[in-house]
Amino acid sequence: MTTGIHHVTSITADVQANVDFYMGFLGLNLVKQTGGFEDAEQLHLFYGAPDGRPGTLVSFMVWEATGRGRTGLGQVSEIAFAVPTDSLGEWMMRAISANIPAEGPIKEFGEPVLRLKDPDGLIIKLVASEAALGSGSVTAPCYIRGVTLLSDRAEETNRFLGHFGYSVSRTEDSVTRLKSDTDVVDVHSVTGFVPSVKGAGVPDHVAFRAPDIETLKNLRETLRDHVPTMVRDLQYFSSFYVRDSSGLSIECATDLPGLTVNEPADQLGQSLQFPPEVMFFVADDLRIKLPQFSRPGEMRGPKRDLPFVHRFYWPEDPDGSTIVLLHGPSGDEAELMPLAHRINPRAALLGVRARATEEGNLRWFRREGDAVFDQKDIRAEAAAFNAFLAGAIRGYALEADTLMLLGYSNGADMIGAMARLYPDSVKQAVMLRPANAVTGEVSTDTGEGRLLLLSGADDNLAPLQSAETLKAALQAHGHQVDHQTLSAGHWMVDADEAAIRAWLNA
Repeated sequence: MTTGIHHVTSITADVQANVDFYMGFLGLNLVKQTGGFEDAEQLHLFYGAPDGRPGTLVSFMVWEATGRGRTGLGQVSEIAFAVPTDSLGEWMMRAISANIPAEGPIKEFGEPVLRLKDPDGLIIKLVASEAALGSGSVTAPCYIRGVTLLSDRAEETNRFLGHFGYSVSRTEDSVTRLKSDTDVVDVHSVTGFVPSVKGAGVPDHVAFRAPDIETLKNLRETLRDHVPTMVRDLQYFSSFYVRDSSGLSIECATDLPGLTVNEPADQLGQSLQFPPEVMFFVADDLRIKLPQFSRPGEMRGPKRDLPFVHRFYWPEDPDGSTIVLLHGPSGDEAELMPLAHRINPRAALLGVRARATEEGNLRWFRREGDAVFDQKDIRAEAAAFNAFLAGAIRGYALEADTLMLLGYSNGADMIGAMARLYPDSVKQAVMLRPANAVTGEVSTDTGEGRLLLLSGADDNLAPLQSAETLKAALQAHGHQVDHQTLSAGHWMVDADEAAIRAWLNA
């Protein structure tokens, strides 16, 4: 039975930087891109050898623009790759040229090691190995050499790893090396160290190999005292999770059926996949919502540093128009992308993330109570968003005259505020379930925007009367306003899409 690491999974906050590092710099192959099994709205990327075999795989859950995590107790702290013995010098020069943080080479357990940091701060070790293929030049890492684990109960962790085919080899200072048939695990004893915090740059778990489902189930039985999870079929492998006494999260995964179960070996990673239970019409929406990226050498647009977190969806055949999306209070920058894409499949979509929070939900401005809004915060966030729009138009060379704003709930309220505080910034907009949020002084300027307000007849959160008040205020600023009432509550319905299409074509 082959033992060793199946894969290591981490978290990235920047999918493009992640692809550039692991494909562009390290030279690994992108062998799978899929919606996550725990959350299909989360992009999950796998890199490894061209055939996607276990023992070469590192994967990343994409949490765009999330915060940096903290590596601590009960966590993988480093991932090591094997490279040819005489290549570390060239890797070092490449890292310097690419402005990638590097440290070393130094010797650990008799092996030369070069430490790098990926864009999220995760430590990647390149280990000179006689077993690595190639010689005399930099080639892509051949396989995972090992991982480093942080444990405040190192002896217990060492014994626990024995269940997965590892045995103690030797110790240097506070690090004990354990070996399997194919790789190593270094257990770093760090008594008194801080606990880990999940986030970008912090591995989520390491997965060890089981050759088949029977071996996996038998192993789970031996670990019953550690309360393993149920065995789950994750399409590419079956697995369960378990924790050791230090809190280390370990997955045990079967080698088969492998990544080629839904893609030919020569096409691995070429197209976005989804778990079998995701319905086709949901998958179509997710293809629009999940972050896009460019492979090394492919054309890509610029990325500007603007006041709000944002990202684009670029259609295959753009018509030059752009729809700017302002999500509702429980959404994010991707929430309205499927609706906007159905309205105009050729428009570029610019999803923007609100900055205020309330009970864990993103909002465009704070509330002081039910339907009572923080007027100072509205004005501060509207000023920032006005600057964002101006910066996006300049930085991304957008056509201001074809720019349309689309907002839902609190996002619609922000558009309404913008149309009164900065009337000339709103040329065309659709507001789904809007309410009148602004009180007090507003701009004396007038605008010429064409605006559609869509209210729900049974909406208790954004009542018709509030939307009518907003309509009158917008008209007083010179905007052309069409207010329609749909048979709906506060949630969006199919009739919204039909109403928007009819309004745009009028």
